[in-house]
Amino acid sequence: MRAYYNEIDPYAAQWLRNLIAAGHIAPGDVDERSIEDVHPDDLKPYTQCHFFAGVGVWSYALRRAGWPDDRPVWTGSCPCQPFSAAGAGAGFDDQRHLWPHFHWLISERQPAIVFGEQVASKDAEPWLDLVQADLEAMAYAFGAIAFPSAGVGAPHIRDRSYWVANAADQRQHRWRTSCSSHGRDASRVESERLRNVGGLAKPNGMRFEQEAVAGLHDAEHHAESRSSAKRLADAEHMQRSPAQAAGFSELVSPERHEDSGEAARHSCNLWPGPVNGLWADADWLFCRDGKWRPVEPSTFPLAHGAAGRVGRLRAYGNAINVEAAAHFIAAYLESL
Repeated sequence: MRAYYNEIDPYAAQWLRNLIAAGHIAPGDVDERSIEDVHPDDLKPYTQCHFFAGVGVWSYALRRAGWPDDRPVWTGSCPCQPFSAAGAGAGFDDQRHLWPHFHWLISERQPAIVFGEQVASKDAEPWLDLVQADLEAMAYAFGAIAFPSAGVGAPHIRDRSYWVANAADQRQHRWRTSCSSHGRDASRVESERLRNVGGLAKPNGMRFEQEAVAGLHDAEHHAESRSSAKRLADAEHMQRSPAQAAGFSELVSPERHEDSGEAARHSCNLWPGPVNGLWADADWLFCRDGKWRPVEPSTFPLAHGAAGRVGRLRAYGNAINVEAAAHFIAAYLESL
């Protein structure tokens, strides 16, 4: 079974094809039409459907969370511009408010699971209320939570609301009935558990189910609980340079640069400190304002004049954080 990717931006669409060819995301087809032009019948051949697909981060995150390519799921990160501080503030009147079209496709095809994401802001709360109301009206259980990328170790905020809609009926069992005999036995046990999806809100229930995703703020490598003393030590550690943290404080000692007049430039305040998780080996850039800033390891330079810079900036800027999405998906799986 192939996956379906819907992405209107030609640059991102070609990026998707490249990622599919390289095996990084689920194999499938890329449709560059607007979601407004997609008919429910167009989606019949596909097990997974990814709308507003960008550069395929939802597919990649599903794999990272242990979700098989042949397990049915829909995803969609509706455009945030209508509800983002960076947009025009038109809200529901913005032509990029495309939830009604996504909602129509969901109502017609009734996928078992739908994952989504939206900017976390006060302006976006009415949008999330609408999504919840529409999905619960179709008998989906709904759960959502807002958390920053910093919650999974990234050195920036990028606050986003992640949500999931769960069909608590026979739609859930379609994938399981195609498993092996051993898989069918396991699926029967899981089916019993699905009759009471404890980690998600039932229709008309609470929107934010903190218990279901309580572990989201702890990345895999930070699973152990941390004492107050440890947190204090970590905060203190963050103010130190990498050389000091490694025990080589003499390398950044101002005294070593007395003759050159470079003491101020090499003081430890200008050196970057460590960050968490996958960002622990971040590349650091020294900026014009005298501060160091981390960038994702091996990220291709996006300086003015670099080939394809605008397309990459647009793709990166619209992409969700893969670690955040993967942890949200994993938390959902644990709630079943």
